[in-house]
Amino acid sequence: MVIINKANKKNLNLVSQIIKSGGLVAIPTETVYGLAANALDKHAVAKIFIAKGRPQDNPLIVHVAEKNEIFKLISTFPKKAEILINKFWPGPLTVILPKSNLIPDEVTAGLNSIAIRMPNHDLARQIIKLSGVPLAAPSANRSGSPSPTRAQHVINDMDGKIDAILDGGECSVGIESTVVSFLEEIPILLRPGGISAEEIKETIGNLKIDKA
Repeated sequence: MVIINKANKKNLNLVSQIIKSGGLVAIPTETVYGLAANALDKHAVAKIFIAKGRPQDNPLIVHVAEKNEIFKLISTFPKKAEILINKFWPGPLTVILPKSNLIPDEVTAGLNSIAIRMPNHDLARQIIKLSGVPLAAPSANRSGSPSPTRAQHVINDMDGKIDAILDGGECSVGIESTVVSFLEEIPILLRPGGISAEEIKETIGNLKIDKA
């Protein structure tokens, strides 16, 4: 595993080339470090599950660099979802929407929906742009382990399992993104995180809270 300590143009290009060639790179975001692969490459995505020891039925979050990049990844775009991402993107908010045929089933665990977010982290978005593809990027740790907020945490869990890590310092938020599903008429909060249920309700009104 290559440890990249300087986020200069040469190194960011190196990271993007690894991703383009189907490799795995741990990258910083504002929430936690993510284990990034080309979300449109089912073989690259399969490597994420192997490296993490993650169950195949656990869908991955797809990361984009700009709001308009989601349109090719989804089949419908509810108005409330648009309102919510306009307020909280870039940031620790993941929305679940009906997916387009562009996304491999490996990313969504065979579901007809996709989880998407736009990270509020310059390095993460630069890497997405340079790679030219959306990135599947769950937390860069072994499944069941604490989520990594520093490069050393990733090294401890992922050394020998991935191609590279970009050390971008400590994550500013330090907890996972909030996940809201828009698959039903009333949005559902599936996972609490960096944005509170109260903030979401203030923005879009009625919100169900998943019992789990």
